Amino acid sequence: MSREHWEKQASNWAAWARTPDFDAYWKYSPAFFELVPPPRGRTLEVGCGEGRVTRDLAKRGHRVVGVDATADLIRLARDADPANTYLRCDAAALPFADGSFDLAVFYNSLMADAGRFESSDANARFLVEGNYLGPRRWLQLPTVDRDGLSMDFSGWAYPMEAYFRALEGAGFMVQALREPAADDDQRWHRLPLFLMWRAVKIA
Repeated sequence: MSREHWEKQASNWAAWARTPDFDAYWKYSPAFFELVPPPRGRTLEVGCGEGRVTRDLAKRGHRVVGVDATADLIRLARDADPANTYLRCDAAALPFADGSFDLAVFYNSLMADAGRFESSDANARFLVEGNYLGPRRWLQLPTVDRDGLSMDFSGWAYPMEAYFRALEGAGFMVQALREPAADDDQRWHRLPLFLMWRAVKIA
């Protein structure tokens, strides 16, 4: 979804994301956190949104900094969690020196719109360009209405190979991979909605 979408939907999204069992995060987060290494040093969450993953990482002992490009989402994250650090910045221009973090976490941040993670710096520490990831298609799901709240879900769907070519090109090795499947919706039995992995930089 575009940055403009999140700027318009920030408060609505925070209400949706924080209501138990509304969002898929409540169901899939255990599989996600199985892949997260134990706390060591500092952790960066890229695309932190309203801060739920950052908060849950902190509960598990991580020292976390959350970053997002949407000002209203950063404001909502800070309001809910003044103990952690939240910064507004684009993932293509992170204001940190090399080696500032021991772990980078992305939850639902790599299906971004074209331009969200692009950089003209060939030596950028974080570089995921649309054409670098190869062919893609726009995935638009029906609007979901629940207890007075409505949410639109959409994003870029990349072939699995594209993600791993990007990791390979950046010098990462995949240690583990998960594709948690829905058990309550037949549409997603053959095509899981979530692809999760843990990768480490090869020395």
